[in-house]
Amino acid sequence: MRAMTGPRPAIHVVGLAGDRPATPEGAAALADATLVAGGALPLAALRERVGAASMPETVVLGAPLAPALQRIAAHDGPVAVLASGDPGWFGIVRTLARAVSAERIVVHPAPSSVARAFSRVALPWDDARVVSAHARGTEGITAVLGALLAGPKVAVLTAPDCDPAFLACAYDRIPGAPERTLAVCERLDAPDQRVTIGSPAEIAGGTFSDPNVLLAWAPDRQVAATRTAIQPPRTATSWALPEDAFAHRAGMITKREVRAAALAALGPGPGDLVWDVGCGSGSVAVECALLGAGVIALDHAEEAVELTRRNAEAHGVQLAATCVAAPAGLDGLPDPDVAFVGGGGADLDAIVDVAAARARRAVVVTLATLERIGPVLDRLAAAGLRAEGTLVQGARIRPFVGQHRLEPINPTAVLVGRRD
Repeated sequence: MRAMTGPRPAIHVVGLAGDRPATPEGAAALADATLVAGGALPLAALRERVGAASMPETVVLGAPLAPALQRIAAHDGPVAVLASGDPGWFGIVRTLARAVSAERIVVHPAPSSVARAFSRVALPWDDARVVSAHARGTEGITAVLGALLAGPKVAVLTAPDCDPAFLACAYDRIPGAPERTLAVCERLDAPDQRVTIGSPAEIAGGTFSDPNVLLAWAPDRQVAATRTAIQPPRTATSWALPEDAFAHRAGMITKREVRAAALAALGPGPGDLVWDVGCGSGSVAVECALLGAGVIALDHAEEAVELTRRNAEAHGVQLAATCVAAPAGLDGLPDPDVAFVGGGGADLDAIVDVAAARARRAVVVTLATLERIGPVLDRLAAAGLRAEGTLVQGARIRPFVGQHRLEPINPTAVLVGRRD
């Protein structure tokens, strides 16, 4: 057993509702503090409320955080660290606990910004995915777009360089993206709080105050059909599903043995954005979505795109599917974490070049012809990826006149380029 006390003065992390402490205990800790740390906005609000003459010593929490954390740790008096909402949830407590002893930290939480945002639109949120865009650059943008594609309900902790209008515009530009209703919840619990609901195109044209939370949901799935028992939710219980789990054209489908190897190399999951180029029946795209990833599926054949959409609906997942020829159709799409190339025809080399240049983690290419294996491996390596290949060759056991025989499947090369 460990008592949460120590010889040094306590550091109180005070959750704010609007610009004021959410609890009496938090308010008392703020009143007693001889050093107050926080963002520029809450510190300005505090100064306006108590007057410059009564302001204690302050330190602004901004990048880089290390100097501010050093001042907090070294201060000999009581400290109050101001944080919006619940500071233990995507908040300052994680960072602070790495800089000072846990025995010094006392947390006074407020309701989280996500809880308050969903309360403003009267929706339950135990089935929502939550993604933070703070200090993540382009990686954060990709994670947000992947979550929005996968849906069906998402909350985004935005950042000044990744604001609701920018994210809505980026989502609206994805061809074939599932329909979403967006809500921007600004300055929650402040006197000037505002909630704006609209389509991605409508939100893209707006201007919004910080701090804010972006919510998104599928209009036909505002409330989950079943009660959420665990978070994050369980993804697929199996993968590399049999071919008859998908509608397809006369055997034109990535065989399950090959799909297993491709999925292992792709490693799709929540927060990932996947390209499926030459999606065919959409079996790989759908399985990536079942594992929690956001997926953009492309094919030059409208029939293939329709099959992909049908298979996605049959398996209860959402993805973007569009009829467009690659590589030209890849222009304007958000960069993927991983890309799967299962077709390509005469344009295979150009498609591989684009995918290898833009994928953050890996490119996976499946080929049925020997002559293309070497050139594709060379192109992946030339793009700076670690290239490797495996030939997937197997046989299925089938009944045969009271016994069993082996039914071979066509050998297929699975080529992988990984970014170190």
